[in-house]
Amino acid sequence: MAISPLSIPLNVINPFVPEVVKAVDALHLEFRGVDNLVACNTTRVLRAFQNARVGSHHFGGCTGYGHDEAGGRAALDQAFAEIVGAESAIVRSQFFSGTHAITCALFALLRPGDELLAVAGAPYDTLEEVIGKRDSGGLGSLQDFGVKYREVPLAEDGGLDWNLLMSAVKPKTKCALIQRSCGYSWRRSLSVNDIGRAIKIIKGQNPSCSVMVDNCYGEFVESIEPPMVGADLIAGSLIKNPGGTIAPCGGYVAGKQKWVEAAAARLSAPGLGMDCGSTPGDIMRAFFQGLFLSPQMVGEAIKGSFLIAEVLASKGYKVQPLPRVPRSDTVQAVQLGNRQRLLAFCEAVQRSSPVGSYTKPIAGTTAGYASEVIFADGTFIDGSTSELSCDGPLREPFAVFCQGGTHWTQWGLVLGEVLKSL
Repeated sequence: MAISPLSIPLNVINPFVPEVVKAVDALHLEFRGVDNLVACNTTRVLRAFQNARVGSHHFGGCTGYGHDEAGGRAALDQAFAEIVGAESAIVRSQFFSGTHAITCALFALLRPGDELLAVAGAPYDTLEEVIGKRDSGGLGSLQDFGVKYREVPLAEDGGLDWNLLMSAVKPKTKCALIQRSCGYSWRRSLSVNDIGRAIKIIKGQNPSCSVMVDNCYGEFVESIEPPMVGADLIAGSLIKNPGGTIAPCGGYVAGKQKWVEAAAARLSAPGLGMDCGSTPGDIMRAFFQGLFLSPQMVGEAIKGSFLIAEVLASKGYKVQPLPRVPRSDTVQAVQLGNRQRLLAFCEAVQRSSPVGSYTKPIAGTTAGYASEVIFADGTFIDGSTSELSCDGPLREPFAVFCQGGTHWTQWGLVLGEVLKSL
C-alpha cells in the first residue's frame, strides 16, 4: 500500500492547514528534485573544503590589523573561489551588506568617463544612490565620479530584451551590470544559462566590457554559478544564501583575480589589498560552517518558495515565479493588490517568527530605499533573509517578497497564519 509523503503517526496532530497539506502532496517531485540539487552542490562545497585543506586552526581568527592569523582568510577565499568557479575571491566581515560588496565591485571596474549599462532593467533600490540614479547628496556616487549610466528595459514578458541587448553595448560601456534576482521588480529572476547567453552578446559587441553580476539570492539555487559562464565579477551578502543562516555579517566578491584585487583595494585601500582586516574566531568559524551548510539551507528555502507559490496561487493571487517552475533564486513574490493585505501578510509572518514574534512590523523609510518598505524578519541574525523573512515596498502592485527558511516546514506553519490574515 502506497504511503503518503505526509503520513504521520496517528498520535501526532498534523500542524498544517488543509491547503498546505494538499500543496505538499502535490509538490513531491519538486521537493525530490531540490534534494538532488542539494546533493550536487554539497559535493562541490565539500571538494573545495578538502582542496583548501580546511582545518580547525583556520577558525582561530585574529585581532588588530589582522596580519597575524592562521591562514583562515586564505583558505576561505580559496574554497569560495573554487565553489563558484572563480579565479579569486574575497570573503570578509568588513562588507556591511550585499550592496556594499556590489559597490566595491562596481568601483573596481569603472573609472571617470566610463559607462555602466544595466541590462536587466532597473537595479535594486539600494543601488540607485550608488549609481547616482537617485541623488546621493554628493556623497560619492558613480555619477559624482563621472561614470555615465544607461538601462536596457526588460521585455514585455519580464525577461531580458534580447533584441535590444544585441545593440546596447557601446565603446564607452566598460561594465555591464546583471541583476540575477528580481529585486523589487515584478519579473522573472535570471537563470545562469540566461546570464551566460547575455555575457556572450555583451562581449561580442565589446570584448573589453566587464560583466558584473549581482548574485544576491542566487547562490546554490542552481548547480552552476555565473563565473562558470563568463562573469568577470559576482558579489553578494553572507546573511543571504552563502552564510547558511549562521554567518553573522559580511559579504563577498569573486571572479577574475585582477578585479577581485581591485575590489579589495576599494574595501580597504590601495596597497593594503586582501592581506589585512581582523576577523574574530567565532565569526571565522561561522563563515566556514555557514558556507558548508549553504546548499542545504538554500534547498529548504527553495522548497518554501514552491510551497508559497502553490498555496497562494490556489487562492487566486498572482505569484512570481509561477508554481512548480524551476527556480533561479530564493525569492518568491506574491502580488497582494493593496496596502492592507501587504501589511497583514508581513504582520502574520512576524507573529510566526521565533524572534520578536510579539512585535508588529511598521512600514517606514529605510536607508537606501526609494519607497516606504515593510520588513518582517524575526531572525537570529538581524536582517538575515536566509532564515525566514518577507518584505515589500508600499507601492503598486503591493507585492510581498518572501525569502529563506531554515526548513520548508517553517513556511508551512507560517502560511496557516497568513491565510487567516488574508
